[in-house]
Amino acid sequence: MHYRTLGGSGCAVSTYALGTMTFGNETDESGSHAQLDRFVEVGGTLVDTADVYTAGAAEQIIGSWLDKRGPAAREQIVLATKGRFPTGRGPNDRGLSRKHLASALDASLRRLGVETVDLYQLHAFDPYTPLEETLSFVDDAVSAGKVHYLGLSNFTGWQLQRAVDVAEFRGLTAPLTLQPQYNLLARETEFEIVPAVQANGLGLLPWSPLGGGWLTGKYTRDSAPDGATRLGENPARGMEGYDRRNTEQRTWDVVDAVRAVADERGVSMAQVALAWLSDRPAVTSVILGARTLEQLDANLAAVDVRLTAEETGRLDAASDPGAPDYPYGPLGLDQRDRHLRGEV
Repeated sequence: MHYRTLGGSGCAVSTYALGTMTFGNETDESGSHAQLDRFVEVGGTLVDTADVYTAGAAEQIIGSWLDKRGPAAREQIVLATKGRFPTGRGPNDRGLSRKHLASALDASLRRLGVETVDLYQLHAFDPYTPLEETLSFVDDAVSAGKVHYLGLSNFTGWQLQRAVDVAEFRGLTAPLTLQPQYNLLARETEFEIVPAVQANGLGLLPWSPLGGGWLTGKYTRDSAPDGATRLGENPARGMEGYDRRNTEQRTWDVVDAVRAVADERGVSMAQVALAWLSDRPAVTSVILGARTLEQLDANLAAVDVRLTAEETGRLDAASDPGAPDYPYGPLGLDQRDRHLRGEV
């Protein structure tokens, strides 16, 4: 395993993180514990969860694993969770208000069986709560020893920048990380989010690195998926829905490019897609999600895959999302480059 610092902090985390959204749902407790055991065995440190994963069961499973493995396990892992969405009832059981986050954080700590969570992430932006209120709560949680670092999840570029600016102006705990969807099929993140992350010294923790299974090569152009896969059980599932992505030629261009590189290398398509993402600018740790220990092992093998510049260039070209002309496309880039050359 390799390590990078968590955003601008001095905390070291593994370049691949263990995501736990399957825990308690697609993966039972014993299977989840086996994944955690394997992850730390190979040197993994960052374990990512959320209070809403399987209605709190994911946090409980991690808590039971920590209880069985003892203090040494807690010392090795960097534990990350999230708060924002409902876990119970009532109009205040949601959002980023002080009232909701106070209850959500304490509940997460109870389920995890810990006194402190290393990275507490705001699971999504809340347009109804002033960021001053949210960040003030997090600052108090840090002072109380309940949280070490603050992260964001699913924030847009301007929302991220607003959070950083408010924290700096008010002298509050500033975010260190952002967790966005990012993969070879979802590169629009690079238009605004990646530059904002880089400008503010944050680290990216990409989720859905395999595009919901699309980048593993298990789906075909001619037939909808079936069987024991996420899209086989629900072809219309979320952002990676079969009909949504199957209609885009770019999807198959990317899949074909990943397959070609994988075949030439003698590795899996998943390993190629993960290696590409791990080497992107500002990426700190790529979040792996697996149903089984076998899937986790296969994905962890990406640690040893380093793409050449030529291979990366081929994948970049196939996955280019086709930016609008201005300000992201050729006209905008030309204007930027002319300024850099001092021509205007």
